[in-house]
Amino acid sequence: MDFGFTAEDEAFRAEAREWLAAHADGAPDRRTWERTLGKAGWIGLGWPEPGYGNRTATLTQQVAWAEEYARSPAPPRSGHIGENLLAPTLIAHGTEEQKARFLPPVAAGDELWCQGYSEPDAGSDLAGVRTTAVREPGGTSYRITGQKIWTSLAHEADWCFVLARTEPGSRRHHGLSFLLVPMDQPGRIEVRPIRQMTGTSDFNEVFFDGAHARVEHVVGGEGGGWRVAMSLLGFERGVSTLAQQIGFAEELGRVVRAALASGAVADPVVRERLVRQWAELRTMRWNALRTLGGSADPGASSVAKLLWSGWHQRLGELAMQVRGAAAGVGPADWSDSAPYELDAMQHLFLFSRADTIYGGSDQIQRTIIAERALGLPKEPKG
Repeated sequence: MDFGFTAEDEAFRAEAREWLAAHADGAPDRRTWERTLGKAGWIGLGWPEPGYGNRTATLTQQVAWAEEYARSPAPPRSGHIGENLLAPTLIAHGTEEQKARFLPPVAAGDELWCQGYSEPDAGSDLAGVRTTAVREPGGTSYRITGQKIWTSLAHEADWCFVLARTEPGSRRHHGLSFLLVPMDQPGRIEVRPIRQMTGTSDFNEVFFDGAHARVEHVVGGEGGGWRVAMSLLGFERGVSTLAQQIGFAEELGRVVRAALASGAVADPVVRERLVRQWAELRTMRWNALRTLGGSADPGASSVAKLLWSGWHQRLGELAMQVRGAAAGVGPADWSDSAPYELDAMQHLFLFSRADTIYGGSDQIQRTIIAERALGLPKEPKG
């Protein structure tokens, strides 16, 4: 396809690269970094509406920013859930009052968000949520009871958008509402970090025990939660995928250098796997460009998820193969305060085990492609 950057895009890219070079190296803690981004207007580039303290940028300029950010030493984002998921949802479904209340703090990096969707018995089956929200007497707020799990960055978040059942006795996708819930409710909200194989705790369990949410903080109206939730899941576009692939390319380069250093590249099977990883990454880039800004294909996002999750998981396995026995040895001795430490390639291997599960498992993605894209009979439900 014909995809290129204009002179204006390249000027925008140069400005982004210069700003990141001046601010990203040695960035402070992630919350302070979000405020630094917000003060310069870099949060909310893709929002269709300006005026919230955010710059506006064309689609190609968003790609340029995302690519430069991925190449820079800037830390991982803490505000991406608010910027890329909540904000587009509010712009599409929120009231003017909701947009005026929540979008400026997101753009400023002042309020961080997490996503309250998955539950212990409703992970990929989102319509099976059991968390309830009951209107209190007087009708000014809801009282929320239930549990969410695999909640990314809940331990840092100020707010959580929660899919909860507001109609007693309702089933499946009926009777659900999309509520905006403040996290600072001691005794009513408990966050328990989940320790992962990598030793980090990016995911959390969240327990709601009578937590409050104001009635005016229901997006899309009571009972409209399923429509809003599905709309939110559609806001992941090619821009973020292209930036992700910059990181993938850097990881692949690291694996290639390790193969050269260990001599594993002399093995023809290893060479074939390295070339295949490179070719598949190029294919993913062209597919992302093809679907940039959204696609009319009903299974496009599921195809993309299958492509990158399997690719990244195979890269982690290849990283261990080229290291040989050295892959089982950490970069530092263990101690009571640091039970184990991982280098970048070990972290890649362990973390990528989850790639085919989170964000919709491979099995769910294949079902979506079969039913919505290919028109095959629906899978029987138990």
